Amino acid sequence: MSQFLGTHQNRLDPKGRVSVPAAFRAALKNHDGGSGLILRPSHKYACIEAWPEPVFAALAKPLNGLDLFSEDHDDLAWMLYGESCLIEPDKDGRVILPETMVSHAGLGETVVFMGLGRIFQIWEPAAAAAFRDAARARGQTRGLTLPGVAA
Repeated sequence: MSQFLGTHQNRLDPKGRVSVPAAFRAALKNHDGGSGLILRPSHKYACIEAWPEPVFAALAKPLNGLDLFSEDHDDLAWMLYGESCLIEPDKDGRVILPETMVSHAGLGETVVFMGLGRIFQIWEPAAAAAFRDAARARGQTRGLTLPGVAA
């Protein structure tokens, strides 16, 4: 399976290392056989987004349709690439989170990995719980369902 499912908690050591959950490592290997991740600070939330390389490339592809010298191109390119980095988990499945991203997400000793299907996010535990609860409430209030799926 190549989807990131579930919510998992792990420890962040003082050097910024954390183990990617085993289920997420297995899903990552199913993305064209690679294990590289693009990390970026979310531009919407106080968390870190983790994108398999092929999924990130597909996300960024429409950027090529914009005028290379336009402000729209530059703003979107900066949001996608400016603070992003490529990382590879070590043989034990650990990654080093950049300090700027740790700070952006307000991470401490414990972090939460939240699966979102094609990507996953890394959150501070209380912020993850608050986001999850708010998302559930918004979805219920608005009666959200997937397009083409009967309720």
